[in-house]
Amino acid sequence: MDFSNLFVVLRQGAVGGPYATLADAQAAGAVTLNLGLFINAVVSFMIVAFVVFLLVRTINRLKREEAVAPASPTEQPCPYCLMVVPIKATRCGHCTAMLDQPAEAEAITAPPQMPPAKP
Repeated sequence: MDFSNLFVVLRQGAVGGPYATLADAQAAGAVTLNLGLFINAVVSFMIVAFVVFLLVRTINRLKREEAVAPASPTEQPCPYCLMVVPIKATRCGHCTAMLDQPAEAEAITAPPQMPPAKP
């Protein structure tokens, strides 16, 4: 649809009377409010904005990366004072309470056992 000839006459020009088109009104020197041109601009903008939105959404879907697994925790809360301490700590630095070691942390920090020497 073309709304370019939709206008409202605010003040009559040198030649009075109803004007058939916007060009006739401007030729007569009438002051007009060009609603049709504004509506055409808004509709054109909305169409272009929607197309750009679809384009950006498609590009983002193509660039989507797989979810990265969260890294293993490096800190744990102290069960007594609830402050955060490193996972390998044996004592809380805030309340000096003894902390339980996770099984995997003990296995990593414990030195390997040597078999007894044969006589």
